[in-house]
Amino acid sequence: MTTNTWTISDLAHEFGVTPRTLRFYEDQGILSPLRQGTQRIYQPRDRTRLKLALRGKRLGLQLSEILTLINMYESPMDTAAQLKHYEAVLEEHRLRLERQRQDIDQTLQEIQAQLQLCRSQQDQRDTSIF
Repeated sequence: MTTNTWTISDLAHEFGVTPRTLRFYEDQGILSPLRQGTQRIYQPRDRTRLKLALRGKRLGLQLSEILTLINMYESPMDTAAQLKHYEAVLEEHRLRLERQRQDIDQTLQEIQAQLQLCRSQQDQRDTSIF
């Protein structure tokens, strides 16, 4: 790896993903390795894009959002506009997660109430036997 290129196995191992994942990201336009026969050769650009894609995935961003953000940083656009767009994407995602957390909290409260009801009815049944 001293030449700043990587094989599919190198990147898969480094980032803890499968070669299939790398081929998927290639199909989606995130990675574009050079080819030497049937072998894929990844450049530093590909490694950086993979790192950003995996970070976006960990954040829970959709693939289209990840690709837009990655491509945005390769264009000659104004950095302030890029940051504003990135901030908007993150804020939208944060709000979506907050709504999901509220839904989960509500569902957990409902489950807890049902569990208490079940236990109460079991206790009543157990005491009526004696």
